[in-house]
Amino acid sequence: MKLATYKDGSRDGQLVVVSRDLSLAHYATNTATRLQQVLDDWNFLSPQLQDLYETLNSGKARHAFAFDPQLCMAPLPRAYQWADGSAYINHVELVRKARNAEVPESFYSDPLMYQGGSDDFLGACDPAVFASEDFGIDFEAEVAVVTGDVAMGCTPDEALEAVRLVMLANDWSLRQLIPAELAKGFGFFQSKPATAFSPVAVTPDELGDAWQGGRVHLTLQSAWNGRKVGMCDAGPEMTFHFGQLIAHVCKTRNVRAGSIVGSGTVSNKDWSHGYSCIAEKRAIETIENGQPSTEFMKFGDTIRIEMKGRDGQSVFGAIEQTVVSADR
Repeated sequence: MKLATYKDGSRDGQLVVVSRDLSLAHYATNTATRLQQVLDDWNFLSPQLQDLYETLNSGKARHAFAFDPQLCMAPLPRAYQWADGSAYINHVELVRKARNAEVPESFYSDPLMYQGGSDDFLGACDPAVFASEDFGIDFEAEVAVVTGDVAMGCTPDEALEAVRLVMLANDWSLRQLIPAELAKGFGFFQSKPATAFSPVAVTPDELGDAWQGGRVHLTLQSAWNGRKVGMCDAGPEMTFHFGQLIAHVCKTRNVRAGSIVGSGTVSNKDWSHGYSCIAEKRAIETIENGQPSTEFMKFGDTIRIEMKGRDGQSVFGAIEQTVVSADR
């Protein structure tokens, strides 16, 4: 099943069911008006949406209309929680190697994670507004999941059972603000602005055999200013799968339905796959040449993030954003 949230002038938008090929949509009004309602009563409401989804795919939905990603908010326009991991240890190794820092052994057994802002997400086609290019504007292409309720102290297997939806994320970073914030010893805040999500969130079964072991075994594509810069495999090199990431969050607390957990920047050891964030490209340049040569994003730059299934069709729709000055 594929779900999206259409803009309707409210904070939480209007839930729609989207066809498998992303060509059609249908309002879910008879079942629920918002995605959070469905997550709160998943066992009762999701089968009703699944029926509508099957009707839509069969071409028998009477009130279907053309799906338009431009009208989408984030699938969950605001969420109870946004916890983003750094599950691809290769990304951590590259960034630290570029500054001649060792990777602590604990990083290989205990996931890195930060708590992001969850009150103001961006739609897939919304502009990304920043006050200054001097902040070091960087995209980060990721995979994310939306959970149901998960109990404190759960096992990774139990946590994996609570994954309700999968989507893509562009977890914007302001790289030039990060060092001073981390030096305070209290983590990211101003350096992590609003995150954007794919137009559509999908149930894991939509991924078929690409959803294995809590990982999405498909290629995550990133195109910066129309030039493809990343074709990264999101599956095998994900050190911590989503069950492990969710269980990490649940070590000392319950996680409630509507929480979002991110994978962190998708990264591969084979540099020929490109990169899912500029910081990684700059790290590679530093390792090879002693200094970075790629600049961060400028006002007017565009980023497109997408993942295609084994049939070549877009799974989640594309995140397509333009970097815009706040002065505008």
